[in-house]
Amino acid sequence: MAKIDPSKQIPEKSAKKDDNGEAKESARQKAKGEDKNIERIYLVPFPKIIFLYPTVLAALVAAFWLTFAGAYTDNGPSLAAVYLTVGFLTVFAFNFVVLSFDFPRATSLTAFFLVAALALGAVLLFTLKPNVWPWISQHLQGFKPAANATFFWTVSGFFLFIYFIVSITLNFDYWEVRQNELLHHHGVLSDLERFSAPNIRIDKEINDIFEYLLLGSGRLIVHPSGERKAIVLDNILFISKKERLITKMLGALQVDVRSER
Repeated sequence: MAKIDPSKQIPEKSAKKDDNGEAKESARQKAKGEDKNIERIYLVPFPKIIFLYPTVLAALVAAFWLTFAGAYTDNGPSLAAVYLTVGFLTVFAFNFVVLSFDFPRATSLTAFFLVAALALGAVLLFTLKPNVWPWISQHLQGFKPAANATFFWTVSGFFLFIYFIVSITLNFDYWEVRQNELLHHHGVLSDLERFSAPNIRIDKEINDIFEYLLLGSGRLIVHPSGERKAIVLDNILFISKKERLITKMLGALQVDVRSER
């Protein structure tokens, strides 16, 4: 019976390792090549209404559900209609809190969740223990908002129409970063402003944690060389990715990350 020399198996394993290393290295080179091939980066300041998309999604879900399941029974509003309406109002209230206040630090975010937890705990207490405060428990038990599919379709259509108008207006005001210049496209006739790209300094600010969690939004402050006034671009979506791409494109671009104090 022939014996297998273990020493002859080692080159095969090392060859496999070399192949894996070459594959990983080629993948890295390919990724670097893709980053180098980026010729332009668009910076579009979005309006605040873009952050209301959770409300639109909640309205669409409720509209589809109630269209097929129905909102009313012989005894009045269905349980599904009540739950969907309460859920929609909760998301709607959360969205307006995000638009009304800034949460720049973890402490403010903790305070918000603390207040929300206390409010939810109070509602559950007065609902499950009505004898604690009968007057409040009576009003909570009678709080059963219900809306039909028509209401939710109307809300969804209203917001979608606004989003359509916003998508059109965004084409009249946006910025374009190239390897040697910064361009500002604005106006119906596409007026153009040019700024020299070398020696540009950019500050990235995350002013609201919720807005960053929803769409990766933040603020870019651009300091073109030779210009006295800085260019402030609010609500830039996926700002961390844009900052990384700009840094790789211009190479020597200085990017500072600010945090609210």
